[in-house]
Amino acid sequence: MANSAVERAGPGWIPIGSGRGDQRAKARMIIISGKLYVDDREAYLAGSREVVELARAAPGCLDFALSADLVEPDRINVYERWETDEDLERFRGSGPEPEQAAQIRGAEVMRYRISGVEAP
Repeated sequence: MANSAVERAGPGWIPIGSGRGDQRAKARMIIISGKLYVDDREAYLAGSREVVELARAAPGCLDFALSADLVEPDRINVYERWETDEDLERFRGSGPEPEQAAQIRGAEVMRYRISGVEAP
């Protein structure tokens, strides 16, 4: 049984609100974040469900989400969190399927290397 909030929450998580000053936890991870622009957002998201499920089950995946933007009707927000570059590349392979890639008419997505995590 896990003894601390960090152990219970899993890798990359920290306890919040413990009142013990600096709440830094050891964390090294990769974050992929950005936005995609597509013509038929609902169809794209529906076609992405299996990819999200596979990603979340993949070794090293801490989180994976594609979501409809609340303001722009053609925008999809991208958020992924991975333990290592190797985990990310193993899952990604050669990239999106050609049918899915063809639906993307614009993208602004970046990779961030995170060396630490702390409470807000």
